Amino acid sequence: MHIENIRKEYRRESLNKQSAGIDPAGIFKKWLDEAIISEIPEPTAMVLSTTGPDGFPQLRVVLLKSFTEEGFVFFTNYKSQKGKAIEKNPKVSLLFFWPELERQVRITGLVEKIPADISEQYFASRPVESRIGAWASSQSNEIPSRTILDEKFSYYQQLYKGKEIPMPENWGGYLVKPLKVEFWQGRENRLHDRIEFHLQNNDWIKCRLAP
Repeated sequence: MHIENIRKEYRRESLNKQSAGIDPAGIFKKWLDEAIISEIPEPTAMVLSTTGPDGFPQLRVVLLKSFTEEGFVFFTNYKSQKGKAIEKNPKVSLLFFWPELERQVRITGLVEKIPADISEQYFASRPVESRIGAWASSQSNEIPSRTILDEKFSYYQQLYKGKEIPMPENWGGYLVKPLKVEFWQGRENRLHDRIEFHLQNNDWIKCRLAP
């Protein structure tokens, strides 16, 4: 297969400064709602980029669990690679890609932990198996085998059988507060529409970028 010949012409929709609205929260909510209604697989999946201790970018897919005008919330193990990276450098990026709608959204901002009570409220809403998994997995640490992971899962499964499962101290949520948000709509001839919002003196400034 000659991968250099793989290409797609984008003709679905267009985007301009007027239709983008006055702030990124409004158009993001609209686009996210349309992705969910369209039954796109994993519409809340987003790529999170942090900076590792060696200075290299680290990327992985996480799930958006809450969104407001303040920012984007996801949950994880605070002792994971991303948690340790965030602790040293709170500058992060997010990327949503919805190929079925020929759209992507790029976010640059600062990340911070959310209050523990909000994390606990979300943790309690998770399936039992997911809560057990949070205890069983020392995320990002090397383990000798899958068997060890399965044994730890079974251990905590028995430990909390018929009991309330508490949230681990090293688990919780992060809020990404955006400083810059770019909305990308695929267009014909690779002349894509790119509308960017950037925060300046607490106001959102909007501009069009060349594709």
